[in-house]
Amino acid sequence: MSIVSPLAPKAMITLQPINGVLLASHACGLRYHGRTDLMIIKLAIGTTVAGVFTKSRMAAAPVLWCREALIHGTARLIIVNSGSANAFTGKTGVASVQRTIDTAAKLLGCHKREIFIASTGVIGIHLDDFKITSSLEQILNKLSDNKWIEAAKAILTTDTYPKMATRTAKIGKTVVRINGFCKGSGMIAPDMATTLAYVFTDAKLSSKILQDLLTSGVKKSFNSITIDSDMSTNDTLMVFATGKIIHQQINSFTDPLLRDFKKNFDDLLLDLALQVVKDGEGASKFVKITVSGASSVRAAKKIGMTVANSPLVKTAIAGADANWGRIVMAVGKSGELADRDRLCISIGGIEVAKHGQVALNYDEHSVNTHMQGSDIVLNIDVGIGSSKATVWTCDLTHAYIDINGSYRT
Repeated sequence: MSIVSPLAPKAMITLQPINGVLLASHACGLRYHGRTDLMIIKLAIGTTVAGVFTKSRMAAAPVLWCREALIHGTARLIIVNSGSANAFTGKTGVASVQRTIDTAAKLLGCHKREIFIASTGVIGIHLDDFKITSSLEQILNKLSDNKWIEAAKAILTTDTYPKMATRTAKIGKTVVRINGFCKGSGMIAPDMATTLAYVFTDAKLSSKILQDLLTSGVKKSFNSITIDSDMSTNDTLMVFATGKIIHQQINSFTDPLLRDFKKNFDDLLLDLALQVVKDGEGASKFVKITVSGASSVRAAKKIGMTVANSPLVKTAIAGADANWGRIVMAVGKSGELADRDRLCISIGGIEVAKHGQVALNYDEHSVNTHMQGSDIVLNIDVGIGSSKATVWTCDLTHAYIDINGSYRT
């Protein structure tokens, strides 16, 4: 891994075991040397599953498999490799997935559709799946319930730290646990989840309820972040419920008993998503953008993402330059309704533009001071309606070019 991002958490958390989840990592030598590149997770019989995936028209072979397998509704095994995305690899890539699934299903004695697979890394490189299949039996024999950080590290690419989160929640009077980890640092822009992410709980929830939870939660978390506006071919976010804790039965997504679980589940997803932003390739500043006064939540989010994805805005933030005119530009190019003569912008709580022009008594020195920090806050009111949305991004530094200009070399 590279030098750890300056925005990384100060300390690594420890994830406690979840009944029905066993993990392992392994070094297959697919691309990297001196580190693990394969993660295996075995799940208890009857574990339910939900997922969201990239909407890219160039979706990788593992994504195509997972979309089909998800219909089955249960899961027994997760296999994830780093180093090769197995994307844009044609029939060879599909065959690679199938060989891996066939071998794993035979070893585990389960249905093929209970096995979920993912890959991350370079696009267009054929995956040497023999290095995976020949290791599976060995890896299955070293599974453990406390290898969370090892599993998280095995799937990293340009990430500088493993991203993990945990919460406890109540269903009725019963306490259940939620653990999650993900990878993501570049090629991050929303339209499902924009990363590889895996979330686990010992609660007993149907695949339908899990899917409703995930579809709802991803809107305010992984679908509200961006690093570079580029959508991956491999994005996968999955959640698994082992059902090993006895609690009151949950009958629907709207069941009042699910309220605390939903709150903590959403919070965990947001925690993971923001860790991805804070590990943005070359990032030195974490940026929160709230757009209000929009005609709809969709419009507010689109305006916010247009600002967040603007190279001119992002480089101004990187250089601590209070060039708020670039924000005006980005709002205008979003294509959404905005009233020029009612537009208001503040940076770090300091008004810079109000009612369509520079704010009276604008204090650029104070704004520059805020811009020199590592947490940047932008508030934009477009003066049209009452809807609002928040998105998160990072700055754009020369380090981003350095990382991506030499990614394959």
